[in-house]
Amino acid sequence: CSLCEQDYHGVVACALGWACWKTYLGRREEDEARNFAMTVLGNGLYAANYYEDALSVQKAELSMRQRLGDAEDNILAVQTNLANTYRSLGRLEEALRLRQEVYSRYLKLNGKEHGSTLLATNNYAVSLNLLERFEEARSLLRRTISVARRVLGESHDLTLNMRKTYAIALYCDKGATLDDLRESVTTLEDAKRIARRVLGGEHPTTTEIEWHLQEALRAHETSDDETLDVSAQEDDADDIE
Repeated sequence: CSLCEQDYHGVVACALGWACWKTYLGRREEDEARNFAMTVLGNGLYAANYYEDALSVQKAELSMRQRLGDAEDNILAVQTNLANTYRSLGRLEEALRLRQEVYSRYLKLNGKEHGSTLLATNNYAVSLNLLERFEEARSLLRRTISVARRVLGESHDLTLNMRKTYAIALYCDKGATLDDLRESVTTLEDAKRIARRVLGGEHPTTTEIEWHLQEALRAHETSDDETLDVSAQEDDADDIE
């Protein structure tokens, strides 16, 4: 918006998407303004939670861009949007396959330090977490967070989101150790401190980090209680002997 300098969202984004598409629909398929209007429509439908409609538009756009031999960056951007829609529809395996492909192609195309590659890495790790493939997510992010810190900086929104994703992969794992849970809490506490200072307390990244910090603390406390119960049982067993 030119007045508040914020992104459009929800039904407003959807209405603008339709208006944009109707404006450029009559142009040739090769016209980039027409193609961009299709992207805006798909994103607008997604923003208004019309996921099935967004999926239809994004599939059509992907097919068109591939048929026209469009630049790989543009195709990867559409695939990223399509993967997000699959995720929102609960089609997690399809989202994972696309995100893995996008990550691999960005890595080959731009290298591990490029912003698009770093974003694709986090998206891929999020999908791994959703499918409870936590060890794979942790391994991927351990290799990448240090790169994001160096290239983007500690306070960048993507760096903070990567650390949040890594912490989730720690505390949500049913096989998490106490050390894993402590690392998760420490990671989220540090990310929260940075996010509140740089982004403010109302920013979505800040509020998400704070929510996951409470969940990590709860998991840690539960694990501590279970450890105490086990210790007590072991003491009783020693007394019996």
